[in-house]
Amino acid sequence: MKLATALDKAAVVERIKTERAVAVIRTDSIERALGAADAVIAGGFRVVEITYSFADAARAIAKLAERDELLIGAGTILNREQVREAVEAGARFLVSPCVLPEVIDAAHELNDAMIPGAFTPTEIYTAYLLGADIVKIFPAVKFGPEYLKAVRGPLPQIPIMPTSGVDASNVAEWFRAGAVAVGAVGSVLDPTLIRNGDWSELTRRASDFMAAVRATR
Repeated sequence: MKLATALDKAAVVERIKTERAVAVIRTDSIERALGAADAVIAGGFRVVEITYSFADAARAIAKLAERDELLIGAGTILNREQVREAVEAGARFLVSPCVLPEVIDAAHELNDAMIPGAFTPTEIYTAYLLGADIVKIFPAVKFGPEYLKAVRGPLPQIPIMPTSGVDASNVAEWFRAGAVAVGAVGSVLDPTLIRNGDWSELTRRASDFMAAVRATR
C-alpha cells in the first residue's frame, strides 16, 4: 500500500516529527523540482515539500507521491482550490506562509495535516486555535533559536517547526530550543544550485544536514 493512502493525519504528523526534517523545494519548473527532490532524497531526506511556485506543482507532487518511502507535502498554499488540487495529487501535509482560516478549514475537511506559517506569539497561538497540526515559524532567519525558546516559554503546548535560517551548523540549537522538526530551505536547496542543476552538491548538502539532524537524537 502506498504511503499516501496508508497514513492518516495523526500518523503523518508523527512521521514529520520522527523524521525531524522537511526539504522545502521552491523552483520554477517541474523538471527542476523533480531533479532537486531526487538530489535531496539521495542525501537522506524522506519528507519533501513541493511549493506552489510553478504551474506544474501538482504534477510534481503526484510523481513523488508514487514513491512508497516518501512523505510528500505541498507548500505556499494560499486558497481552497490549491488545497483540493494538492490533496488529490497526493500531498499528505499542506504548508502556508501565513495563517489563513479558509485554508486550514479546507485541509481539515480533507483530513490533511496543516502547517500554517506564523511569526508573532499572537499569530502562532491563533494558528493553533484554528487547528494547525504544527505551526511553522516563518521567517526564522533574523532572531534564531532564542526566539523559539522565548515563544515556547508561555506556549509550550504548540508544536513548532522553524524554516529558513536553519542549517547544519545550528540545527541542534533549534531542537534544544524546542522545535519538533525543521525545514531545510536555502542552506540546502540553494536556488542557484537548482537553477544550474548541480544535483551532486545538493545531495552533499542534504547529507550534511541530515547527519546534523540525526546527531540531535
